[in-house]
Amino acid sequence: MCFAIQAAISLVVGFRLRKTVSDKMVLRSYWKCRLKSSCFPAPRWIRPGLAALFWFCVTQLVCGAGALEEAKFVIHKDAEFDMTYNDTVTSENQTIYAFNHTISRNKTEGVRVTVDVLQQYLESPILFVIRQKQAVMSFQVPLILRGLYQRKYPYKHVGRTLCQPPTRAASETQYFFVDVSTLSSQQTNYQLRVSRVESFTLQTDKKFSFTASPSQPQFFKYVFPDGVDTVIVKVNSDVNFPCSVMSVQDIQCPVYDLDNNVAFIGMYQTMTKKGAITVQRKDFPSNSFYVVVVVKTEDEACGGPLRFYPLQPDKLIDAGNRTKDINVVVSPAINSEKYVIGMLFCLGIFLSFYVLTLLVSCVENKRMKRREMFPNPPDMSPAETASLLGKNGDGKAPASPYEYGSFADNGSTLSSEAITDSATSTDNNYGYLERSLDSVARSRQESLSSVEEDDYDTLEDIDSDKNIVRTKKYLCVSDLARKDKRILSKKYQIYFWNIATIAVFYALPVIQLVITYQTVVNVTGNQDICYYNFLCAHPLGALSAFNNILSNLGYVMLGLLFLLIVLKRDVTHNRAMVRNDLNALECGIPKHFGVYYAMGTALMMEGLLSACYHVCPNYTNFQFDTSFMYMIAGLCMLKLYQKRHPDINASAYTAYACLAAVIFFSVLGVVFGRGNMAFWIVFSVIHILATLLLSTQLYYMGRWRLDAGVMRRIVYVIYTDCIRQCSGPMYIDRMVLLVMGNIVNWSLAAYGLIERPSDFASYLLAIAICNLLLYFAFYIIMKLRSGERIKCLPLVCILFTAVVWGFALYFFFQGLSTWQKTPAESREHNRDCILLSFFDDHDIWHFLSSIAMFGSFLVLLTMDDDLDTVQRDKIYVF
Repeated sequence: MCFAIQAAISLVVGFRLRKTVSDKMVLRSYWKCRLKSSCFPAPRWIRPGLAALFWFCVTQLVCGAGALEEAKFVIHKDAEFDMTYNDTVTSENQTIYAFNHTISRNKTEGVRVTVDVLQQYLESPILFVIRQKQAVMSFQVPLILRGLYQRKYPYKHVGRTLCQPPTRAASETQYFFVDVSTLSSQQTNYQLRVSRVESFTLQTDKKFSFTASPSQPQFFKYVFPDGVDTVIVKVNSDVNFPCSVMSVQDIQCPVYDLDNNVAFIGMYQTMTKKGAITVQRKDFPSNSFYVVVVVKTEDEACGGPLRFYPLQPDKLIDAGNRTKDINVVVSPAINSEKYVIGMLFCLGIFLSFYVLTLLVSCVENKRMKRREMFPNPPDMSPAETASLLGKNGDGKAPASPYEYGSFADNGSTLSSEAITDSATSTDNNYGYLERSLDSVARSRQESLSSVEEDDYDTLEDIDSDKNIVRTKKYLCVSDLARKDKRILSKKYQIYFWNIATIAVFYALPVIQLVITYQTVVNVTGNQDICYYNFLCAHPLGALSAFNNILSNLGYVMLGLLFLLIVLKRDVTHNRAMVRNDLNALECGIPKHFGVYYAMGTALMMEGLLSACYHVCPNYTNFQFDTSFMYMIAGLCMLKLYQKRHPDINASAYTAYACLAAVIFFSVLGVVFGRGNMAFWIVFSVIHILATLLLSTQLYYMGRWRLDAGVMRRIVYVIYTDCIRQCSGPMYIDRMVLLVMGNIVNWSLAAYGLIERPSDFASYLLAIAICNLLLYFAFYIIMKLRSGERIKCLPLVCILFTAVVWGFALYFFFQGLSTWQKTPAESREHNRDCILLSFFDDHDIWHFLSSIAMFGSFLVLLTMDDDLDTVQRDKIYVF
């Protein structure tokens, strides 16, 4: 201020002097006249100059007095460690405490400053400024920390650890100063204590305990020992709340150790009882880092209750006691040898299935060669044997192979009455096509021509015959295997090509998205983005949890193996068709491999997308892990139905459209389903209606219409079958299956409506799996009830798969993490690795579930091998 006054005076004096000079030049003659008339002339500028000189002296005296007065209220104190200083401060005085301590290059000591304000109400806060050699820290007391909606929480007890600047000398004495000041005119009492932190440097595998609070954060130093490149920092507490944050930061000043700045640098995560961060030496050039623990002002980030909103926005809220006892331990992570062992173990398990498949294939080839040397005739009656010799029972030639069960007589087909008689006959030869080997060969050669499914419908011109055949009380596979094989083969190959196209268009954006997620995690250091099992998350390169990604290799390898098995069967069947093998042409379940190819592709895509999900698992990309699970369940049910209903199975376009609707509802459920009653009502109604429509479609074999008269027909059926005369259902087996299916689905719909589970994707997957298991159990029971048998290989597959599924589900329900909760709550479920110090429970689930899915596919592929020599008019439809 004094310098400003002097500058102003200098400007004024300069202006007056310039004006005096101008006047002198203008009145030069006047000056000469005055000099002649007086011996002691007195110029006019002397008076203002003397006045300016006097004013300058006065201001210097005032400024000097002020400086002397200010210097008098600055108190310098040479302070010592571990002593408590009880002092007062006002706006008229300032206290500076000077400390010195010796630091060495080989030993790091922490210094902690603790401040208490003893008065209840303060006019203005006290400002503490700590000046170090290479850093400055400042804070006020009471310390005001903000929560959500700008809530203010005051803390009068503050403790901060000073940043430790590095030193190059072997030993060096450093000074730091603590300046205490305030703008309050009232005297304010405070306590100051500076102490050395014992055990400031953490030791490997040694637990260290301490206490932290929002205003008293703690941080400690860790130095990588020789030969250790990766460590896991584990922080534990016995209580859930208060919520806290653990952070790993590089050795630099300042250290960000408050709730409002701890996320600025380094890696950090919220925690309740557990927290763990894997740290690699390559990320810290100094070969050391700080472990920072901060207690948050509120618990909302950890899933705790949210405080009420104050009526007055600027009102201070008492936070209460928010101290937390915490333990920290730093342990070495696994070395590169464990990575190699884990990868070799994973490859070895699934390559062993390739070896086992090769051995089984060799055994099967020997059996087939033995059968070719001693062929067994197909299971047939004497009349059927005569038909194979080119004659019917009456010595006439057989019918044309394209007459679909209507026996020719003098060039004309039988009437519908004959078909009705055939339907009511007791010999169960429903629509059996009696053909000679020559006619079979001709039809085979004709099928080699190019034909599309949309060119014609082979049953369109005999629609009435279709109604009669499909509504018979007892159906055989020959009744529903009447379409030309060349059409059906093209129809079912579309399943594979469609799912391959879907896989490409679905997987590429997913891969790009998860790479972006991983990049964000690596750049920001926010460990709350991804829900890992942090106690068993082994990084590799840019990936944070390589073990969770590697364990999905089984889906890809076993899916590829299943495709190879299906390809071998497809080639074998085609060769048999080329050489006019009677068993391939007329016996067994019709062989259509398109859905099998789609199942193998879906299994491989499940592995790829599950790996993508585990790059950064969270609720927004959980659909990546489940989308192809829905497809696998749907394709398995379609394949079960196709086995004995090849002519009336759903087309690929219809099937994938329905699966797309399921995935659409899955996304809606994840986004809007949590606690939304309106969504659950709509979904439950759609679920029940879809169940009823599908039940009707299956019961009547597709021979019904959904139009304006459907309600009238329903009322008519109820009146005639239930009121007018009480009669049982015509198709008892189908009715039993559909009643059980409706009970299961209605129960699941009621459960969803009442409980409203937060994990909608898993709930939807449970619906699909329950329906698949119900249909599979029904198929096995009806197969045995029909007098069929299960061969040794599928029986072994069934038993093996059931056992593996049981163990797989055990590990699945261990729940090592869950995105249904907050990241801090999810970490409470984290557990250490249990297999080779590399794989956790969820990785074992990946191993076992991939094996179980592969086994389930083999069951579907081989379960009807016992019918390969049974003619199709003796194979029942159920």
